[in-house]
Amino acid sequence: MKEWTRQPLIHGALVSLKAPALVLSPSDGQIRRGAEGFYESDTRLISRLVLTVDGREPEPVAAHPRDAGRTRFLGIHRDGADPTPDPTVVVERLRTAGPECERITVTNHGRRRIGLALRLEAACDLSDMSEVKAGSPREALPAELRGPGLIWESAGRRAVTLVAGPEPHRVEPGRAPALSWDIELAPAQSWTTNLTLEVSSPTAGARPAAVAAPPPGPPPWSSPEVTCADPRLSRLLDRGLDDLSAMLLADPEDRSDRFLAAGAPWYLTLFGRDSLWAARMMLPLGTELAAGTLRTLARRQGAAHDPATEEQPGKILHELRRDASSRLPPLYYGTVDATPLFVTLLAEAWRWGMPEPQVAALLPAAERALGWLRDHADADGDGFVEYRKHRSTGLTNQGWKDSEDAVQSAAARLAEPPIALAEVQGYAYEAALAGADLLAAFGRPGAEEWREWARALARRFRSAFWVEDAQGPFVAIALDGGKRPVAGVASNMGHLLGTGILDRAECEIVARRLGLPDLDCGWGLRTMSAGARGFNPLGYHTGSVWAHDTAIAVAGLAQTGHHRVAASLLDGLLDAASAFDHRLPELHAGEQRRPGSLPTPYPAACRPQAWAAAAGVSLLTSLMGLRPDVPSGVVRLGPLNAPAIGALRVGGVRVGTASVTVSVDGRGEGHITGLPAATRIER
Repeated sequence: MKEWTRQPLIHGALVSLKAPALVLSPSDGQIRRGAEGFYESDTRLISRLVLTVDGREPEPVAAHPRDAGRTRFLGIHRDGADPTPDPTVVVERLRTAGPECERITVTNHGRRRIGLALRLEAACDLSDMSEVKAGSPREALPAELRGPGLIWESAGRRAVTLVAGPEPHRVEPGRAPALSWDIELAPAQSWTTNLTLEVSSPTAGARPAAVAAPPPGPPPWSSPEVTCADPRLSRLLDRGLDDLSAMLLADPEDRSDRFLAAGAPWYLTLFGRDSLWAARMMLPLGTELAAGTLRTLARRQGAAHDPATEEQPGKILHELRRDASSRLPPLYYGTVDATPLFVTLLAEAWRWGMPEPQVAALLPAAERALGWLRDHADADGDGFVEYRKHRSTGLTNQGWKDSEDAVQSAAARLAEPPIALAEVQGYAYEAALAGADLLAAFGRPGAEEWREWARALARRFRSAFWVEDAQGPFVAIALDGGKRPVAGVASNMGHLLGTGILDRAECEIVARRLGLPDLDCGWGLRTMSAGARGFNPLGYHTGSVWAHDTAIAVAGLAQTGHHRVAASLLDGLLDAASAFDHRLPELHAGEQRRPGSLPTPYPAACRPQAWAAAAGVSLLTSLMGLRPDVPSGVVRLGPLNAPAIGALRVGGVRVGTASVTVSVDGRGEGHITGLPAATRIER
């Protein structure tokens, strides 16, 4: 009988990150089990790193991040000879994502000279991240001596060397390798050793790197200067931007093009949908990230039909992986939302001021993406954008693989393609209109064709997706393979707000449903109603709260004038962020908020995660109510009235080449300075 394997839980892990390197550590700093370890480019370099002092592990006292890439661990060693209960031997470990991976410092705060024996056990398994995630890592490799350190090698994979300075007094190779030092410390004296990981390039014939480390330099966005009476917003922004800087990756084909990895640890690579949404949220801080993301995806845009990878002409990829041991192909196109999101991001970046030559260079890719919408997105001729295959990994941005089972105990309906998800139709509608605007502005044919295509989609959507329950009408999650509505109340209808596919009355209905307590749990927006059969607050898509999902709903609610519901969701998400030390996870439990309670982590969530880290910028944009149209010389300003936030001032916002400052008073009235003189402000 095959042994059952489980995905490791990581909700208690401390993550140090500088993509493509990352470290997962427990609170005591001793790496030994589960997903813990030092990684680079989805390969685990060190799977065990356990320190002992005189044969005993230091007693953990504290652990906290210095920044996104460094974590400090503090422990004490007690030998019973201290004259007072106060600890006198302190062990500090400063762990870093990258080659200079750890600094160990031992300090004697006592009044007597001491001798200590330090031993550092290490192991390397060179497991791929997909193997670790599946709960099936490789066996640890035997270590060999290499000068003053240890080396692990595996045929066809990288070689890893661990060295320390000062050199250890003893190096033990083999299946239980270790480095050892015998040290003496006078009172007030410290001893330090620095650990370095040296990683060889993959051997000949190995698959080349899918992504690269970005070149040195500042991140491709501005640093906003936020003044706000509510400290939650500034803290979320500071932590989120620090994490996003650590999640930057570059295209190996052109390292000047940078994009955001989806999330650590499981998805530290290019994801079409995630990277596009994160770049879109970051537009108020500049268009450079959007440009790099779009160019990276355009280079890998589908050109042929391949059922194995689900590639089709014009389609934007879902996921890029280096290692063929993953259960998915290295270049995988199995999503339908990334392609319309590509077109919309290009149009939004253009409106925020992306230079016209850059926009023009990407227009052919946008036209191919629109061509995919017209020629390939509809699987059966009914006019909807559909998934042709059912995959247990999830179907969409909200991954409604379990939704119908949770709502009506009829999971087989979502297992029968083609499946048309509600939010994807909204994305397609918005992309068609955005593409039409681009085509018209740049003198390309087809603009009116795409406007009519969007109008026809809206008519079909209106007749097929609206359903009703005891609380009134709402938008169904999806249409199943038999074209029947999957009638569950879920958060994905919030993605429709602001796309234009809903009229004013329909927006009002959706806003009312999002504000009811079965969806608004007090910590953000549940993916599924608490009143649904099979609701699970810890279900990945059946009742949990996704930070980006809530931020997108807040943006749509604010844009369509539903300030009360938007402010409530925003306030709840800011409180959740505070409980997670302002590093919002990919998702957290959708338990109902009660006095004195805290949000519950989802045990396998990525943290940090790109669109969760960028959610703070999205919330800031909603509060400012800023919607520029640089090509037209117009800026629309309609701040969100959020009494819990109070007055707000934001400097360093990028509108074209201008750096502007937006001020919002306590009544929600906005003012903007720094725009070019010819710009017209609409309120």
